[in-house]
Amino acid sequence: MSENQEQWRAQHYALLATLLAAPPQIALLDNIAEVDVTEPESAMGQAWLALQTAAKQVEKDALNSEYHALFIGLTQGEIIPYGSFYQTGFLNEKPLALLRKDLAQLGLERQDDKKEPEDHIAAEFDVMRLILSAQGTPVVDASTFFNRHIQPWAERFFSDLAVAKNAVFYRSVAGFANQFIKLETQLLK
Repeated sequence: MSENQEQWRAQHYALLATLLAAPPQIALLDNIAEVDVTEPESAMGQAWLALQTAAKQVEKDALNSEYHALFIGLTQGEIIPYGSFYQTGFLNEKPLALLRKDLAQLGLERQDDKKEPEDHIAAEFDVMRLILSAQGTPVVDASTFFNRHIQPWAERFFSDLAVAKNAVFYRSVAGFANQFIKLETQLLK
């Protein structure tokens, strides 16, 4: 795999991690709208174009409300963005323990100021970004991490997000992410 391809993948993981960790800032939406889509006829190109359209059309003030309704809510959001929940139906279960083991091998630990469990989709995508950006060979490689911690649940999560009643901008994020996950699944089998 070329260094450019790994950089492209790392950038996509970084973008998705940022979009899923918090409501996007206006500058990020403006940057998304300006991306030069090099293969607009491909499935990934179509997903990029849909994300760009959504970034241009979204009501900036509505993003915080949409994010909150989807992922936070009064007691919980419409969509629960945790690997343990998607794999077992409960939070803080065995998938989180296995993730923590791999994170420890990578030298990563939960930050004291973070309240979210480590199996939040944004956190897992950020770890993939770190693995792909690492110099040398990480102890847990991208294929292993993806197949253990992302592939078992991410496609279902994004499919649920795509049809969530509160999703407007995030419907395009879900379509974009699902196309990316499909590419990653093929690449990292």
